[in-house]
Amino acid sequence: MSVRERVAKTVGRADGSDSGATEIGLVLLAAAIAAVLVLPLLWLVIDAAGLGTRAFELAVDSRTIDVLIRSVALVAIVTGASVLIGVPLAVLTVQGEIPFPRFWTVLIALPLAVPSYLGAFAFVSAFGPQGELVGFLEPLGVDALPSVYGFAGAAFVLTLYTYPYVFLTTRASLLSMDGSLVEAARTLNAGRWEAFRRITLPQILPGIAAGALLVALYALADFGTPNIMRVEVFTQFIYARYNAFDRDYAALLSLQLLTVTAIILAIESRIGVDESGAYESGGDRGSADLELGALRYVALLLPSAIALLALVLPVAIFWMWLNTGGPGYQVGRLTFDWEYGFNSAYVALLAAVVSVLVALPIGMGSATSDSRVAALADRAPYIGYATPGIVLAIALLSFSLDVLPSVYKTVPLLVFAYVVRFMPQAIGSIRTSTLQVDQKLVEAARTLGRSRLNAFRSVTLPLILPGVAAGAALVFLTTMKELPATLMLRPLGFETLVTYIWRVEEAGLYGQAAVPALVLVGISGLSMAVILAQEGR
Repeated sequence: MSVRERVAKTVGRADGSDSGATEIGLVLLAAAIAAVLVLPLLWLVIDAAGLGTRAFELAVDSRTIDVLIRSVALVAIVTGASVLIGVPLAVLTVQGEIPFPRFWTVLIALPLAVPSYLGAFAFVSAFGPQGELVGFLEPLGVDALPSVYGFAGAAFVLTLYTYPYVFLTTRASLLSMDGSLVEAARTLNAGRWEAFRRITLPQILPGIAAGALLVALYALADFGTPNIMRVEVFTQFIYARYNAFDRDYAALLSLQLLTVTAIILAIESRIGVDESGAYESGGDRGSADLELGALRYVALLLPSAIALLALVLPVAIFWMWLNTGGPGYQVGRLTFDWEYGFNSAYVALLAAVVSVLVALPIGMGSATSDSRVAALADRAPYIGYATPGIVLAIALLSFSLDVLPSVYKTVPLLVFAYVVRFMPQAIGSIRTSTLQVDQKLVEAARTLGRSRLNAFRSVTLPLILPGVAAGAALVFLTTMKELPATLMLRPLGFETLVTYIWRVEEAGLYGQAAVPALVLVGISGLSMAVILAQEGR
């Protein structure tokens, strides 16, 4: 009997009043979440309506269309490149007979631990017109390097720091795949590529699609990297319009960006749910080995080169700034204060606590109930997760100005934005932990006269506590790195690590970003450790 069937049986034996109260609670929770998430976004529609007949003219304006095409092209190129890099690396670490596979798995995943805007910052410092590498190569007669700025530079940097999404989700699919089917195909004289195309690919396609979705949403919503690389995409265009006090136009652009997001989600759902070509079996999982022979050392050149560019280069640049000072280093201007780190930790901790408190009933409800209400409560928060941070910030600013001016640019509003954006991370972790709880233990507690609340406190909570802690850690660590929402919603004079980094980048004082940049990389590394620790789950 499955976990859900056992839980349904237990719920069925419970008294009707408890079951009814739980169902009513889930209904109210789902309705509250939907209202909280949708209402601020609906304010974008209200603002855009203020344009009247100009709305259509602005929507099809040549500059708007150019930004739309450029944004979609950037998303398509970054997503395609991430798939081309991530899938082979996943196959290499799971099925390739390479030395030290765990080491290479961690190394390949680690670029996800570096915020892409910090990577862009480092690349500009290294390869820019006055960059460190230019100064290093001048004695060799090289006085200029190809420009790192522009569309190509932005696509390269984004790919470098987002391909791990595809790598991790594809790797998870490969680890759970029945490798005996591939072996059977090989014994029937199917070639290596034929076996991969007909057997492996259909099974891992949902995993590839899930990773590609994360890459596409990240590339579409990213604010820092295109700005640093001087590429005007939707996020920069929206930010500029809002700062120019053109609130209605910014709202219209935000709705267009949400539309593109919805199209990406629809495309992914068509791919991700198409599992007609997948196979179920009781064979060994991930057991199909890829015999590379001496080529396995050649294959390791790809992850080595990526690690050099995505990890060694930025850390070396930040360390150089710390010790010798980088371009534009001037003591006394925009001096770093550890209060900025405290502010980051403070709001991130608030976001983590609130997210867990709200996620607990949602994650547990979706794990222990097959009702549509529980499914709605589980899926509704993903609206916020899929909403670009700058769009959410614009919606909350407009909503607070018109409805709740007392919370405009306050810490509660900033924390609310974090919770809306990152709470699904806590929900997923709590749901996974709840599904792993042996419900016989809960049943035993109930038959011994424990109330539902007491059974939860004494049995369920201690068992799911690691998942709760992991979810809180992910929310905390992700919040520390969030740039656009923090930049737009923070109270006046409230500086954090990311806002300080943004200020010194705009001022060209790269050297003064050393300490907060290294701190953020370290924090991101911790979040990566949390993700990798849950790989087996």
